[in-house]
Order: sequence, then C-alpha cells, then structure tokens
Amino acid sequence: MTAAVELDSVGFRYPGGSAGVHDVSLAIAPGELVACMGPSGCGKTTLLRLVAGFLAPETGSVRLGGSDVTSTPARERACGVVFQSYALFPTMRVWENVAYPLRVRGIDEVERRKRANAMVERVGLSALAERLPRQLSGGQQQRVALARALVFEPRALLLDEPLSALDAGTRVALRDEIRALQRDQRIATLLITHDQDEALSLGDRVAVMHGGRLVQVDTPTAIYDRPADAFVASFVGRANLFEATVAGPETLDTPFGRLVTRTLGHRHGARLTVLLRPEGVAVNGTAAAGAPFDANVFDVEVVRDAFHGATRRLVVRPAGRNTTLEMQTAYRGPVRRVRIAPEALHPLPGDDAASEARSGVSSASLPVRPSLPKEMP
Repeated sequence: MTAAVELDSVGFRYPGGSAGVHDVSLAIAPGELVACMGPSGCGKTTLLRLVAGFLAPETGSVRLGGSDVTSTPARERACGVVFQSYALFPTMRVWENVAYPLRVRGIDEVERRKRANAMVERVGLSALAERLPRQLSGGQQQRVALARALVFEPRALLLDEPLSALDAGTRVALRDEIRALQRDQRIATLLITHDQDEALSLGDRVAVMHGGRLVQVDTPTAIYDRPADAFVASFVGRANLFEATVAGPETLDTPFGRLVTRTLGHRHGARLTVLLRPEGVAVNGTAAAGAPFDANVFDVEVVRDAFHGATRRLVVRPAGRNTTLEMQTAYRGPVRRVRIAPEALHPLPGDDAASEARSGVSSASLPVRPSLPKEMP
C-alpha cells in the first residue's frame, strides 16, 4: 500500500537551540487518522508544519501520495489545514469562506458555489450559508474551517489543535463529526492534540512524541495497555509506576508485598518497572481461583477520595506500607480492602525505565520507522 503521507528520517531544528524534530519517520495510509500527542514543545506542531510545507526539513524527505514534495511550496502541496484559530475571512459569508480555496485554484464561480454549498451542507450549516463569521458560534466557525479544508479534495488533512478553543460539549460533538467526515472522504489525516481522550478515541493509530522524537506509534489500545517505555506509560492516561524484583515465574516482590502476575520470561532477581493502571485496582476483591487467599489482596487506608460523577479516583495506602496507589472505581461505598488483578500488572524494562519514570525522560533513542496498517476500515 502506498502511503498517502510519509516522512522519512526528517529532521528540523529551530535557529539558536535544539528544539525541533529529530530523525522522524512516519507513514499515514489513505483513509487513516493518526493522532499525534506529547508534552508542550515536543515537536508535534513542527511535524505538521513540515508536512504542510510551512517549514522545510534540514534532513530527510516528505512524500504525499508517493511523490517527493520536500522542496515543493506549501501552496502546491494541496493539503487541507485546520488550525485552532479559525482564520476565517470576516467579510466573507460562510459559503464564500468555504469556496475560497476553489477561487484561488481558478474554479469558475458557478462550479465553486455549487461545490461550496455541497460541503456546507455536509457540515450541517446550509441554513447559515449567508451569514458572516461573527454571526456564528465557535463550533459553527470551526465547521466552516473544516469545510474549507475539505472542499478542494486535498491530498491530506492536517488538524492542529482544532477543537481546543471549544467548550467540552461542543468539542465532543464536533470531534465525532470530524471523524465521520474523514472516514467518508477516505482522506489521510494527521491530528495534533493535547487532549488524550481525543487522541485515543479518534486515532486509528496514536503517535507519542517526546523531545522531538517519535517514541511509540501504535493503536490506541496498544499505546494504553502496552506502552513502549515508562515515559509513554506515565504520559498516556494515569499510571502507578513502581519498581519490582522477579521472585518467581509468576511472582514479583513490590513495595506492596509479593504479587502474582506475568513476568514474561524475566530471570529470577531481575529488576523491573511495573505499570498498573488505576482501574486495575478493584475494591474489596477476592483472590483468583486456585491462588492463595491473600494473593494480591490487602487492607488499605484511603488517603484521598475525589468524586468524578460516574467514577471515584482514590489514593490508598496498603496497611503497614509507606507507599500509595491510585485507583479508580464506580463503587460508592467505603474502601477498606482492594485486590490487584494479576493481568493488570505490566512489566516494563527495568533500571533505565525506572529512573526515567522518575525523571520524565524517555529511553527511546531510535526513530520509529514508517509502517502502515495492513488494512484500513
């Protein structure tokens, strides 16, 4: 399968510092949405600008539909771009804003109005086609920006924090609409976002960046359940990360005592960093069938209890221990005893990952090479 968007060993550094992207390789299939997230300053937006042609890479190449566009100006790359700021023309009506990309491409007025109105209808704004941007809500303005980015049938759709200025309810509704439009158009899409829920719910794959490098590119489920290292584990979602020592084929010695788990073939005495998501800690659980009664079950003291509507987020301290665990549950009653599910414990690489979990620095030093999913839905 030919990638719709491909970056091969791309590097770019801003003048006077080390900020930028370093040896980044990524491929996006036709019809695929890749959501890119990471800490502020990690290089997410720089990556998008390199694809769009707003920046020129110092090393590596950029291809669209198999064609090398590394030296091609942005206006000739035919990418649809939607920014956080709507960037609408204030004196143009809705349909005129949407039609503008067709106008600059020399499409005659009758045809561009026909295509613009069709796209305005696709985003549900036909009744507002004659309004000016100031007469629209934020969500409506972002729909206009999206319609404008799609009306000329771009080679790729690039979304840079497009929903971050909207209220929560509008954001959720509009992201579902964006996903439906993107799937219907079968257009390769790169979404830059700080919103992890947005990335995990929208992306066919998620790319996690840190320090200008791609640390992991995988499905949302794999990113969350099988992070590549301690940085990804701690950055994506909420996580308990702690050091442990392999005590046997299926046991670990941890700050909470000996726990039954999978050690995935690690040698006896090996030091590991273990990931435990808060939802992997169950309230008042009982041991698994065939396990000792007290396997992974212990009394706790509640240190902090925060109510979030459908769930509670608690910090608990196991009896007789100086360390704490974060847990999440829908249970409303008192929490005095918990169980850690063996399958919820995920060993990560050992000493290096443990030290990086404390420092917030990723161990990934090699680029993620281009890869495409075997088949897009």
